[in-house]
Amino acid sequence: MHTHRTQSSALRAAGLAALTAAGFAPAVFAADDTSLTWNGITLYGTIDIGIAHQNHGAPLSQDFYPTLQYMIAASSNKSITSVASNGLSQSKIGLKGKEPLNDEFAFVFNLESGFNPTSGKLADAPKSLINNNGVPLSERKTASDGSRAGQLFNGTAYAGFSSKDYGTITFGRQNRLALDNIVKYDPMNASYAFSIIGYSGVAGGLGATEDARLDDSVKYLYSYDLFHVGAMYQFGKSDSSPGEAWELGGGFDYAGFSVDALWGKKKDALAAATLSAAQLATGVPHDSLAATVSDNEGWQLAASYTNGPWKASGGYEHINYSNPSLPVAPGFSGLGGYWISITNNSAFPHDKVLKISWIGLKYNLTKDFDVTGAWYHYDQNAYGTTKCSDTSSATCSGNEDVYSVRLDYRFTKRFDVYGGAAWSRVSDGLAAGFLNKSVFSPMVGVRFNF
Repeated sequence: MHTHRTQSSALRAAGLAALTAAGFAPAVFAADDTSLTWNGITLYGTIDIGIAHQNHGAPLSQDFYPTLQYMIAASSNKSITSVASNGLSQSKIGLKGKEPLNDEFAFVFNLESGFNPTSGKLADAPKSLINNNGVPLSERKTASDGSRAGQLFNGTAYAGFSSKDYGTITFGRQNRLALDNIVKYDPMNASYAFSIIGYSGVAGGLGATEDARLDDSVKYLYSYDLFHVGAMYQFGKSDSSPGEAWELGGGFDYAGFSVDALWGKKKDALAAATLSAAQLATGVPHDSLAATVSDNEGWQLAASYTNGPWKASGGYEHINYSNPSLPVAPGFSGLGGYWISITNNSAFPHDKVLKISWIGLKYNLTKDFDVTGAWYHYDQNAYGTTKCSDTSSATCSGNEDVYSVRLDYRFTKRFDVYGGAAWSRVSDGLAAGFLNKSVFSPMVGVRFNF
């Protein structure tokens, strides 16, 4: 047996030498075999699938990337138990790379596609809205707007240059700085099943979930010692985003503490919606969408503290919505190429203010087993022509609360199992038109990372 192993090793070495001599560089694996890297290009991905239950739910969507309405929504209706995707994190596959150009600079890129394991489809939020066009609320499937709209690379698609002394500048489709902070400071790590700021991109998009990722953008990140800063600009005036966007942020990490703050603004933000039967009766295309247009401005403050097995984290976000300074006429191709046939440029008689706050605590029972609890809160002012604080209109003041708990056990570095539950409820204006006002949603699942 010893002779056989020696011969095998010799043959393997000879084969690698022959490949190298022929100009084919072999794949390079990290010492702990956790990455798949070849010539500086890394293949990575996640598969996340499980079973979930809602006491008030809607049927599974094969397009919307959470696949089930883990949080309370207008169409949350009957009790449902179903296979579900992406409870802990988005299933995806991607390629990223870093190619040194000289001693100072390197070329970097990242291409990522999110998908639904339940259907094999690319994640596509607008398609889920179209599937409900003209359908009564009580019969609708799970659906919502989102920044993943069926594009080949619906996550990120950027390239740029990185320097250890001058920072990193990248161009293309990129996560907003606010979304980066959500991932960093959300106690549930932007989970769809256990976090509303993960399930909905409103916080990550500073008011519009489609803007959690920005097409046609330039992003700059720089770190020095304990401190880091970032800036982002979206050019706008494109078919996927008619308005410009700006964002500035910064923070520090020291002795277990992390703090980040940012400010951002977006002109002509779009919030896509399903067409009602009455809107379809006007003759607009059945495979089109409606959109509310607004100018959004917001700021965010988030922090965390780690001490031994404990980690506390939380944040606050303040978003102001106003009618657009440059109204957008209907009849254009929006995110993912979906046609916008109806626009509302006057949804905010008074500025809408949405305040989002969250806090949570994580405890590592062992190095491979942790438990996390969190609370999330939305607070909306009354922004209609008449002030109100009841369910008579969506413009009335209102609140939403989400309480969640999650257990996560890592069998290996790549494979973990999880289980937990979220309870979400809405009141007053945020419950206007809802079939039910709360949902209890437990889920168990497995996740594999490579």
